[in-house]
Amino acid sequence: MSITYPFTAVVGQDDLRLALLLNAVSPAVGGVLVRGEKGTAKTTTVRAVAALLPDVAVVPGCRFSCDPAAPDPGCPDGPHDPDPAGARRATKLVELPVGASEDRLVGALDFERALAEGVKAFEPGLLAEAHRGVLYVDEVNLLNDHLVDVLLDAAATGASYVEREGVSVRHAARFLLVGTMNPEEGELRPQLLDRFGLTVEVTASRETDERVEVVRRRLAYDADPAAFAARWAEEERRTRERIAAARALLPSVVLGDTVLRQIAATCAAFEVDGMRADIVMARTATALAAWAGRTEVTADDVRQAALLALPHRRRRNPFDAPGLDEQKLDEALEQARQEAEQAAAEQAANDVDERPGPDDDPEPDPDPDGGPGPDGGPEGGPGGDGPGGGGGVPPQREDTAGPEAGDSAPDAGAEPASPQPGAGAGAAAGAEQPPSAAGEPYRTRALTVPGLGEGAAGRRSRARTAQGRTTGAELPHGRLAALHLTATLRAAAPHQRARGRAGAGLVVRRADLRQAVREGREGNLVLFVVDASGSMAARKRMVAVKGAVLSLLLDAYQRRDKVGLVTFRGAGAELALPPTSSVDAGAARLEKLPTGGRTPLAAGLLRAHEVLRVERLRDASRRPLLVVVTDGRATGGPEPLPRAARAARLLAASGVASVVVDCETGPVRLGLAGTLARDLGAAAVTLEELRADTVSALVKDVRRAA
Repeated sequence: MSITYPFTAVVGQDDLRLALLLNAVSPAVGGVLVRGEKGTAKTTTVRAVAALLPDVAVVPGCRFSCDPAAPDPGCPDGPHDPDPAGARRATKLVELPVGASEDRLVGALDFERALAEGVKAFEPGLLAEAHRGVLYVDEVNLLNDHLVDVLLDAAATGASYVEREGVSVRHAARFLLVGTMNPEEGELRPQLLDRFGLTVEVTASRETDERVEVVRRRLAYDADPAAFAARWAEEERRTRERIAAARALLPSVVLGDTVLRQIAATCAAFEVDGMRADIVMARTATALAAWAGRTEVTADDVRQAALLALPHRRRRNPFDAPGLDEQKLDEALEQARQEAEQAAAEQAANDVDERPGPDDDPEPDPDPDGGPGPDGGPEGGPGGDGPGGGGGVPPQREDTAGPEAGDSAPDAGAEPASPQPGAGAGAAAGAEQPPSAAGEPYRTRALTVPGLGEGAAGRRSRARTAQGRTTGAELPHGRLAALHLTATLRAAAPHQRARGRAGAGLVVRRADLRQAVREGREGNLVLFVVDASGSMAARKRMVAVKGAVLSLLLDAYQRRDKVGLVTFRGAGAELALPPTSSVDAGAARLEKLPTGGRTPLAAGLLRAHEVLRVERLRDASRRPLLVVVTDGRATGGPEPLPRAARAARLLAASGVASVVVDCETGPVRLGLAGTLARDLGAAAVTLEELRADTVSALVKDVRRAA
């Protein structure tokens, strides 16, 4: 399928094609991450460009795609004799499914043969298949953590290691990593994000004519794929030839000192972490010059490289949207250019000063203000330290204040006071308040689900997982992945005489093998039920409440949880955010949350019960954690407090683990949140107790008192 086929009505599609082609020219750029909404031809474009990559030479029969000119000395299928000819095949595009197992990714050992015969019977995985090719991960942000760790290790070392109970296999695994993701489903870990050399944002166009062309091309392809491919065959041939020409030109491209200064200054101006961004920008700018048929990198190449290499490295926390301020980029490039030119001029002046003259005695300084030195020569010169010499770097431009600097803090004195316990229903049913800002997030205390789960790997609650410490052994279910060596030997030992053991090796049967039972951590579904009623509408209280929920959202991001948000106010409750892996979507909904009206606590709890019931049907292994953020008041509907108590007991009967965050403030407290916690069978914590530093201080005080 031609690379020109992907949707012309997709904003950013040109950047996506360029990023993929630059990686085809220079694989050292480091891969591409494609971010975009669904239906924007991300996968189609990746598959199309993979077909344009040149063929590779491989050792015939090698399952690890060794280069015949320089075979891997540690190849499990080796040793190979060097053979410059070898066999040629197309560059592979290997797709990694989101639900793949670790054995499918790295390969698997035959434990029975390893124990009985002492041989390394190894079945290669996807990393071996992708060596010297393209590894494509669709929905890379949904990949399990342990698979991400394996990818990070292979991408960093260029090799894959399989270690199973003292039996190890290593093979080369150098590949071009390409991932696509929909940001609505959650963001990537920073470590994996940084492994992608370039990133591109794609969105669908809103122009009618462009969308019509998309439909027309799609229908033409469906009607006759062969004719459609033939239509673009000539352009595809020219693109393939241009890639080959750019690859040949790449070693001749010159990266001048001025350009290097611009790259370093740009990365410093945007405060990116580490040095990988500088290296990726340099490689990308070089590939851009080669793609354009030039042997010298220009400032435009650097600018384009920055737009592709820096946006995903600008995120300082999970709630920052990736992006780049192009005006700031232009200013950084211009300032770096001026500094480079000035440094070059100073170096040229110094070279002239140091050049020997026609005679040994230079002319006296004609400046009447400059007196003769001790030997009759000038006291100060162009290269001296006086006011006229040196021509230092001009003072740096003062950074202008960002958008945050211009935002004034809300005037606490202008906000209505929090309703007092005896204020009556009228205060609770007041007019809707505009959304208030969230307080500064902080590190929260650990909230966990009791018991031992079996959900997706994460970092919150105890669970049986594929990774973690070994706690026991069991008969394997299906393919053996984690051998429990001691239990296997114990199972095989009583039968050695009956099986006629004569040699040094054990006689092991399939029935002897035991699977290791491991305990680690799982990710949970954290469902927030937030009181947005009039009793919470006082700006000071809502700022603190939103800051607490934002802190819990940040904690959920770090612990690999799914999150959901139910709010209740006025006449009922609504699901503001269906359960999702996108924690930053929860932060965005929280920011826009209005407050005001009565407090239908029962409606909020019942809506939470329904959400959890549906999610249990979708994913029974992911255990929920209910976090109710309220002051415990209930004023909506008939018999509000008894109805809320019944709803709480219904949730408790369903086995949902809960935590109540008590938001009640002031000298007079009714303790209603504590009553709600008892009905839920939950722990109750105040906003102050939610902070991890507060908990640590309390523990230290108790220990000191003891």
